[in-house]
Amino acid sequence: MAAAAGCDVVMAATEPELLHDEEAKREAESFKEQGNAYYAKKDYNEAYNYYTKAIDMCPKNASYYGNRAATLMMLGRFREALGDAQQSVRLDDSFVRGHLREGKCHLSLGNAMAACRSFQRALELDHKNAQAQQEFKNANAVIEYEKIAETDFEKRDFRKVVFCMDRALEFAPACHRFKILKAECLAMLGRYPEAQSVASDILRMDSTNADALYVRGLCLYYEDCIEKAVQFFVQALRMAPDHEKACVACRNAKALKAKKEDGNKAFKEGNYKLAYELYTEALGIDPNNIKTNAKLYCNRGTVNSKYEEAVRDYEKVYQTEKTKEHKQLLKNAQLELKKSKRKDYYKILGVDKNASEDEIKKAYRKRALMHHPDRHSGASAEVQKEEEKKFKEVGEAFTILSDPKKKTRYDSGQDLDEEGMNMGDFDANNIFKAFFGGPGGFSFEASGPGNFFFQFG
Repeated sequence: MAAAAGCDVVMAATEPELLHDEEAKREAESFKEQGNAYYAKKDYNEAYNYYTKAIDMCPKNASYYGNRAATLMMLGRFREALGDAQQSVRLDDSFVRGHLREGKCHLSLGNAMAACRSFQRALELDHKNAQAQQEFKNANAVIEYEKIAETDFEKRDFRKVVFCMDRALEFAPACHRFKILKAECLAMLGRYPEAQSVASDILRMDSTNADALYVRGLCLYYEDCIEKAVQFFVQALRMAPDHEKACVACRNAKALKAKKEDGNKAFKEGNYKLAYELYTEALGIDPNNIKTNAKLYCNRGTVNSKYEEAVRDYEKVYQTEKTKEHKQLLKNAQLELKKSKRKDYYKILGVDKNASEDEIKKAYRKRALMHHPDRHSGASAEVQKEEEKKFKEVGEAFTILSDPKKKTRYDSGQDLDEEGMNMGDFDANNIFKAFFGGPGGFSFEASGPGNFFFQFG
């Protein structure tokens, strides 16, 4: 009797547990089937709810996580989907669809290397799997587009970067990094509405994204909304204090705003010489800011007109009373007018007026290499034209400032044409070759059509 009672006790402890497990599995399967039905009808939110119920009932079933991952992918929630896909293969490493979904999530988020590893694992389990083979090719294509874009960004070939990012985003639609790079290049190309649209889309999803804030600021900066631009740069730096691009852009924007305002103040006070110098300094801060620089050139042109007015005034005075004092005042005004219209070769080379011969040579070396046309062969026609202009000006500046006699005449405001220096016929390439040529000097070597690299002996 006691033995029978003992047996009853054992049965009472185990049967409900077994029954509960079986019921849980049956209920979980029912939830999964309902989830599948909603998935087939493309009602992904309801499918997600039922797959979640299935997981709650049986949290160690790999296929339930796999199904929910697929649903989250259809909803565009790739980061959450990645977590479910990874959990599915942790529970069952032989789950091919789990590896495929993990790889697809990695790829959609722009992590092509991780995607390759997931697809490789799927192929190890099923080497004939057509989807795994195709996705593996897609992931490698994205890796290649990234490499090309990185190289072309350094070359400032922004159109090609946009092309590469558009192709990469076909496989990685949720990659913020690719979208930001595209937006930055659109801004550099002057396509501000497109760039702003991309950045705004990201900020709607993530208001703290420092890169998107930087791009918004960049668009405003290039559209001459300097004050608003600074606000975005500052906000970006709050989110990411080490954001180098935002730091440089913020510094340039503040400097440009300050110089322009100081120039305006000097102009209003009648200090035209100082105004001219300040506008010139502002123009040297960022040659890429075309809109702001156009206004600065206009302001500087207004200053020049004031010099012309001064010359006309002194001419009238001298005609009325031809004293030595009035003659000297007229000469000074004529000299200032002439100096205001000429190029500032010190600014072009980035040296001060007391620079030594060695400092002038070093400055020329740096600027000539920076603006040499071959270095920008892959850039847009507009950029190439601008760089050719700068390259010529650097050559002009070096030719004048490296010659003591010409430098003295330039500093005193005298005509350089009297020295036989016709800048209209100036050939910057001859100066470049003379400077870098000779044994152990500079040379170009082609590495393909239109491609060159710098080589020093």
